[in-house]
Amino acid sequence: MSDDLLHSLAPNLHSILPSAPQNEIDVWKIIRTEALEASQQEPVLASFYHAAILNHSNFQAAISFHLANKLDSQAMPALMIREIFIEAMAADKTIEVAMRADICAHRERDPACNTYTMPLLFFKGYQALQSQRIAHWLWLQGRSSLALFFQNQISQQFDVDIHPGAQIGKGIMIDHATGVVMGETVIIEDNVSLLHGVTLGGSGCTKGLRHPVIRRGVLIGVGAKILGRIEVGEGAKIGAGSLVLESVAPHTTVAGVPAKPIGRPVVAEPALNMDHRLTEDDQGPVS
Repeated sequence: MSDDLLHSLAPNLHSILPSAPQNEIDVWKIIRTEALEASQQEPVLASFYHAAILNHSNFQAAISFHLANKLDSQAMPALMIREIFIEAMAADKTIEVAMRADICAHRERDPACNTYTMPLLFFKGYQALQSQRIAHWLWLQGRSSLALFFQNQISQQFDVDIHPGAQIGKGIMIDHATGVVMGETVIIEDNVSLLHGVTLGGSGCTKGLRHPVIRRGVLIGVGAKILGRIEVGEGAKIGAGSLVLESVAPHTTVAGVPAKPIGRPVVAEPALNMDHRLTEDDQGPVS
C-alpha cells in the first residue's frame, strides 16, 4: 500500500488516538522539530519527513504509520498492521513508554545518533524491537498465529529474529542489529545495550525456561552468544565474540570461548557508556 493511500485513510485512525502523554523529555515535540528542520535542509526528503512525522498529531500515529509501511505485505497490508499497532498501544500504555525510552537510549549512547529522529526513521534495531513489542502484546493476548506472522515479517524486513514471547524492558539499544536472535523465554531488564550478531539462545531441545535472563545495565559485545537458562547479572559486561554458557555474576566482565571472568567493569551500568574495551580495570581481580 502506498504512503499516499495510507495517508488518505489516516484521519479515521487519528480520531481514536489519544494525545501524546507528557514525559520528562517531550520526545515527540523534539522529533517534530527535528523533522521540520531536516525537511528544510534536504528538500528532496521533505515529503518523506511530512509523511512519516509532520502529518501526524502524536507519537502513536507516527510510529504506527512508519512501521506499518515497513512491514507491509500482500498477506497483511499496512493499514491493517497500523490498526493492530494502535490497538496494542491503546490497550497497554507501557508500550509507548518503552518506545520513547528506547529512542532516548539510542540518542544518549550511540555517538552516530545525532537526533531523536534517527532511530525512529533509520535504525533497524530500534524498528525491529518496537515491532516485536507489538508482537509480544499479541502473544500475551493468545493471538499466537498473528504474533508469529509478525516475527516472520520482522525477520525478513530487518534481519532481526526476536520471538514474540521474549520479555524486553525499556531503555534498550540494539546497535546495527543485523543477525540478532532472541528465543522465546528470553528476559531482558531495563537499560541494556547489545550489538549486531548477538544470540540469546537455548541449549538442547527441552521446553520451558531455556533462554538467558539479562539483568539491568548489561553491555553485550558484537557477536556474543549467550546460551541456555543462565543469568547475566546486573551491570555485567560480555566481551565481543564470547560464548557464555554459565551464569555471570553482577558487575563482572567476561570474555572468551568459553567465556571466563576477567575482572569488573569500571562503571555500574556498562550499557550506558558503551565502552567495549577490556581495560586494565576490567582485567583486575574478580572479588
